[in-house]
Amino acid sequence: MIRYKITIEYKGTRYYGWQIQPGLPTVQEEIEKAIFAFSHYKAEVYGSGRTDKGVHATGQVAHFDLPKEYDTHKLVRSINHFLQEEDIVVLDCEKVESDFHARYSAIRRTYQYRIINRSSPSAIYKNLSWVRHLPLDPEKMQEGANVLIGHHDFTSFRATMCQAKSPIITVDNIRIISENYPEIIIEVSARSFLHHMVRNIVGTLRKVGEGELTPKDVQNILDAKNRAAAEMTAPADGLFLCKVDYS
Repeated sequence: MIRYKITIEYKGTRYYGWQIQPGLPTVQEEIEKAIFAFSHYKAEVYGSGRTDKGVHATGQVAHFDLPKEYDTHKLVRSINHFLQEEDIVVLDCEKVESDFHARYSAIRRTYQYRIINRSSPSAIYKNLSWVRHLPLDPEKMQEGANVLIGHHDFTSFRATMCQAKSPIITVDNIRIISENYPEIIIEVSARSFLHHMVRNIVGTLRKVGEGELTPKDVQNILDAKNRAAAEMTAPADGLFLCKVDYS
């Protein structure tokens, strides 16, 4: 068997997340169908992470095995041919060792969340951003974000239904990028994340940016270890899985 690693871009609006769900359109299922259409082999595709319904990707990574060796450029063209009607594109492909795993070999994942900070809705970024009408202060948001960088118990920022065994996560970095204001990007990097963790962080940093919370409040929320202490979960629309790093 030959193992292939692919990098994928998708607009998640029409899909019920990455993972296959019976009777519902998902990114994983559409890619598996495309692979079968040209190879006539039922390959299982393993992603680096299971993005939720409505979440997008510009750099999702996945792997799968095929019994035949293909030219990687031809493989990309073939998969994309059968994805023409979908909002999914394979950007790149390479052959990897059999012990490579898209999920378990990853050492860092980077998500970006896009906020459009203006009173008017966005025609270009509809379903690709969160429009916030009240003015946001990116510098204050960065101060609040700095509290969350490092090794912490993120119970306050994980979904109540999160099934992770431990809430302890090391966040490598959080950047508030506002060079293209009114677009504000919240970029979060870590080896792994809890369910809804990035969206819950965004929901809280938004309140910091609006002046309703201070960086000290963010510390108190983190220390509370209680989901009810943090703010609302930001909508899925603005979230992108941008990059997955491997050693």
